[in-house]
Amino acid sequence: MKTATRATSSLGTCILATLTLSACGTSDPFAEQGPAPADPAGAETVVIGTANFPESEIIGRIWAEALRQEGFEVTMTSGIGSREVYLGALQEGNINVVPEYSGNLAQFYGELPEGADESDVDKALGESLPAGLEVGDFSEAESKDAYRVTRELAEQYGLETIADLDKLDSIVIAAPPEFTERPYGPQGLSSVYGIDPAKVEVNPISDGGGPLTVQALIGGAANVANIFTTSPALLEDGSEADLVILEDTERLIPPQNVLPVFAANSLPEGALDVINAANAVLTTEDLEAMNLRNVGNERAEPEEIARDWVAQNL
Repeated sequence: MKTATRATSSLGTCILATLTLSACGTSDPFAEQGPAPADPAGAETVVIGTANFPESEIIGRIWAEALRQEGFEVTMTSGIGSREVYLGALQEGNINVVPEYSGNLAQFYGELPEGADESDVDKALGESLPAGLEVGDFSEAESKDAYRVTRELAEQYGLETIADLDKLDSIVIAAPPEFTERPYGPQGLSSVYGIDPAKVEVNPISDGGGPLTVQALIGGAANVANIFTTSPALLEDGSEADLVILEDTERLIPPQNVLPVFAANSLPEGALDVINAANAVLTTEDLEAMNLRNVGNERAEPEEIARDWVAQNL
């Protein structure tokens, strides 16, 4: 396991990237949870926040269940929004800790070398996190952004790698709105893979690679989609869409291991140890299975999924 410490500075706001795969409301999550603790450093209650997509909430609720088993008081603030917003919530003291993904967090605050591996990400986090935030251990579990196309399109144009997208006359990517600004978005296609930026556009869909994104790809509103590697791509009838993940030969997309990011001095003694212990046994296969329970035919709620995982693994 690796750790990196440091922390956060002022953050801008941006369009929320929301998933509609689970029951997340559209109202202000902080208004529903009440005011933040007056003194987070001395508070014994752990306030866990999550981004507005099911996997983030499932991970957050796993931590909550594990903490409660060890006697900690926990409250949840779910569905906060995009990275810009939930990291701002940490800075402002509305929450204490939130699930994050290592490479994305490192790129949010600084730069990664091309083809970055886990050690590069670890180093970047240690150097670039501004004062006020810290991170815990990297989990083996990884959920990465990925470029997906239909198998039909892949066979028609011989698409096997991200570089092969250059064979298309136009590239319309179904993705969250903020994808346009991510280093592995259109900018990365141009700088790393040499694809003409003039033929790349994003069809913004705020469900984080969920059913609306899949439908846009299948229905022709896009010919490429940004869908996480751990997310099942399901059709309306619940069956799996026949999609192909394009190989990222140049490692445009960095490692994205699950890890906790938290406001410095905001967690009660021992709380981070509990979260790190849960992360130590969480796997990528677990994320895939839990996401399928949530969006597949079972439609299990994140709280139930998390409770079951903790009962089986901790």
